[in-house]
Amino acid sequence: MSIWVIFKLLGSLALLMFGMKSMSEALQKMAGPQLRHVLGAMTTNRFTGMLTGTLVTASVQSSTATTVMTVSFVNAGLLTLAQAISVIMGANIGTTLTAWIMSAGMSFDITAAVYPAFFLGIILIYQKKYRYIGDFLFGLSFLLLGLGTLRVTGTEMHLGENQALLNFFASFDPTSFVTTIVFLLLGGILTFCVQSSAAVMAITMILCSSGALPIYQGIALVMGENIGTTVTSNLAALSANTQARRAALAHMFFNVFGVIWILFIFRPFIDMVCGWVGYDVAMTKETVGAAAFLANAAKLSFVLAAFHTTFNVANTFILIWFIPQIEKFVCWVIKPKRVDEEEDFRLHFITAGFMKTPELSVLEAQKEISSFSERMQRMFGMVKELLNLSSSVSNKDKNNEAEFNKLFSRIEKYESISDNMELEIAQYLESVSDAHLSDDTKAKIRAMLREVSELESIGDACYNMARTINRKYAAKADHFIEKQYEHLHQMMGLTDQALTQMNQLMGGRKESFNVNRTFNIENEINNYRNQLKAQNIIDVNNHEYTYAEGTIYIDLVNECEKLGDYVVNVVEARMGTRQREA
Repeated sequence: MSIWVIFKLLGSLALLMFGMKSMSEALQKMAGPQLRHVLGAMTTNRFTGMLTGTLVTASVQSSTATTVMTVSFVNAGLLTLAQAISVIMGANIGTTLTAWIMSAGMSFDITAAVYPAFFLGIILIYQKKYRYIGDFLFGLSFLLLGLGTLRVTGTEMHLGENQALLNFFASFDPTSFVTTIVFLLLGGILTFCVQSSAAVMAITMILCSSGALPIYQGIALVMGENIGTTVTSNLAALSANTQARRAALAHMFFNVFGVIWILFIFRPFIDMVCGWVGYDVAMTKETVGAAAFLANAAKLSFVLAAFHTTFNVANTFILIWFIPQIEKFVCWVIKPKRVDEEEDFRLHFITAGFMKTPELSVLEAQKEISSFSERMQRMFGMVKELLNLSSSVSNKDKNNEAEFNKLFSRIEKYESISDNMELEIAQYLESVSDAHLSDDTKAKIRAMLREVSELESIGDACYNMARTINRKYAAKADHFIEKQYEHLHQMMGLTDQALTQMNQLMGGRKESFNVNRTFNIENEINNYRNQLKAQNIIDVNNHEYTYAEGTIYIDLVNECEKLGDYVVNVVEARMGTRQREA
C-alpha cells in the first residue's frame, strides 16, 4: 500500500467530515429559528417529542444540534427534562439518515453528479438571497465527493485481497462473544479519537463492502460508534450546567442500554436485518467465486444503515415507556451544583466546547444574558435594602454596622461579577461572529453586544448608589428626613418596576411584550426626577436639611433615572428598535 493511497484515504475522510459539517450548518442557517419554534411547540407528550426530534435531526443532519437546542429549552423552562429525553430519543432515529446517505454513496458512483452541484452552488453563493442553498449544495457535494473517493480508494487498496488484513480479522473467532465486545470497544475508542461517528461509519462500510471485515464484527463497530459519540458529548458537558449534563447522560444511557439488550439477541437480530436487505450471511468466496462474493458484499453498506435504523427505532420503542424512570435516574446520578450565588463567577449557559454550531450558540448566549439581567435586578434589590439599613440602624450598633458592611461588600462583589459577565459574554459573541452566520443572526449578535454593555451600566449605577449610601453612612452624617426616604423609596419602586418589565422581556418572547409599558415607566421616572430636583431646591432654601445632604439625595435620584435609561436601552436592543434620546 503506497503512501499516496493512505493520504488519499485520509483526505477523503477529511472531505467527508467537512462536507457533513458544512451541510449541517447551512441547513441550520436556513431553518434554525423555525426549527427552534417547532421544538418548543411540538413536544406536548413523549411521542410528539420523539417525532419532533426525529424530524428536526433529519432536517439539520446533526443530533448534536438537536440536543443542544433541546437542553437550551430545558434551561429556559420551555421543556421538562422528560420531554427533552423524548426529543433526544428521536434525534437518535433522525441521525440514522446519515448512514443511508453514506451507504448510497458507497454503493453507486455519484462523483460525476457533484461537479454540476459545485458549479450551481458557487452561483447561488454569490447571490445573497440563495447563498445558504449554495452552502448546502457545497457541503452535500463535498460529502458525496468524499464518499465516492473513499469507495474508489477502498477498491484500489484491494482490502479483500490483502492477506495480512484478512489474517488479522480471521484471528478473531467470529462466533465468540469476546470478539463482539472487542470490536464494540474498538468502535467506541475510534469514534472518541476521531470525534466523528460518520468517519468511523465510512471506514466500517469500506472494510465490509470489500469483503475484508465480516458483518458481525462490522456491526459491533457500529454499536461501539453509538457509545463513543455519547462519551464525547458527556465529556464536553462536564463544564456545562446541570441540565446539560443530565441530558448528555440520558443520551448515553439510551445507547448503552440498547447495546446491552442487543447483545443478547446479537446474531438473530443481524440475520433478520440481513434478510430484509437481501444479503446472504452464509456466502463465502470459496463456494461462489470472487465476483459473486463481492457483489453480495456490496450490499453490506445497506445492511449497516438498516441495522443502525432498526436498532435505534427498536431501542426507542422499548425505552419511550420508561422516560419518567430515566429522568429520575439521571437526576439521582447528577445532583445540582450547590454554589454560593455571590461566589459563582462561572457562566451558567455558555460552555466552551459544548456548542458546536454557531447559529445555536446565539440561543445559549441569549439565555446567559437573561441570567445577567436577573442578577442586575437582584443587585438593585440589595441597594434598596442598603438604604433601609442606613435609615434604621444606629451608628453605635456594632451588629447592624456589620450587617451594613456585609451587604455593601456583596454589592461590590456583584459589581465585579457584572464586569466579568459583560467581558466573557462579549468575547463569546465575538468568537461566534467569526463563523459564517445568517444576516438575522449577525443582527442578533450586534443587539446582544449592546444588551450586555447596557446591563453592565445598570450594575455600575447600582454600585454608584451603594457607594453614595456608604459614604453618607461612614461619615456618620445625619439621616435623611422622612420625606426624603419616602421619595427615594418611591423612585426606587418605579425603577424596580422598569427592571421587572425588562426581565419579563429577556425571559420571554418579544412578540408578546408591550414595549409601551417600559416607555411609560421611564417617563414617570423622568418626570418624578424633575419634580424632586425642583422640590429639593425649595427644601434646602427652607432649611429642612443641609445643601450637602440635598446633594447626596439628588445623586441617588439621578442614578435611579440613569438606571431607568439603561433599562430602556436594553429593551430597545432586544426589540430591535431605534435608541431613544435620554
